[in-house]
Amino acid sequence: MFDAIATYFNHLIYGYYPYLVGTVFLLGSLMRYDHGQFTWKTGSSQMLSSKNMRLASNLFHVGIIVIFFGHLFGMLTPHWMYDRFLDPSTKQLLAIVVGGIAGAMCVVGGAMLLHRRLTNARVRASSSVMDTAILGLIVFQAALGMVTILFSLGHMDGEMMVTLASWAQAIVFFGGGAANYLEEVSWIYKLHIFVGLTIILLFPFTRLVHVWSVPFGYITRRYQLVRRRG
Repeated sequence: MFDAIATYFNHLIYGYYPYLVGTVFLLGSLMRYDHGQFTWKTGSSQMLSSKNMRLASNLFHVGIIVIFFGHLFGMLTPHWMYDRFLDPSTKQLLAIVVGGIAGAMCVVGGAMLLHRRLTNARVRASSSVMDTAILGLIVFQAALGMVTILFSLGHMDGEMMVTLASWAQAIVFFGGGAANYLEEVSWIYKLHIFVGLTIILLFPFTRLVHVWSVPFGYITRRYQLVRRRG
């Protein structure tokens, strides 16, 4: 009975929930852009309080960007594309080192930003509940990622990384039977995946939508000349 219930929830959360998340993520972002463009912004509070803002923001953003692209390429790149020059154990060690550094940056910077948002009266007054909640969830997720490193150190053969990558690729490329890959996976990895999916689900309803508006135009835009008066 217990095994049947566990199998049901495993397939529900790790087989069907990702597709619900993806649908809400894409359609929600599109509807937000179409109907709520005045809310499509970062909502920066730097003008209200700049103390330690630059350090915290840089740590948080650099860390989260490295983590994002690390997960993107690490999880979605098929094993056959790199197995000739990078074995799973080496890939896992590389992920632990780079991910550990980036995760620490994200946790420290995010915690500083969260502390500022909760303790600074002016910043707190200008923040929505969702602003604070999503930041707290991201910091929690980054901290979970740091905890998974401790579990990964116990098996450096890279097998777990291959298993998690197989699940992600089965989801993204509609391989079918994705949840089966996670049946024997430790609870810490499952919790990390679930929280990550939930962040993506909430994405269209938060300030995170500004990620879609990466200002690539600044790269090719001509310099603006500013001259002093007379």
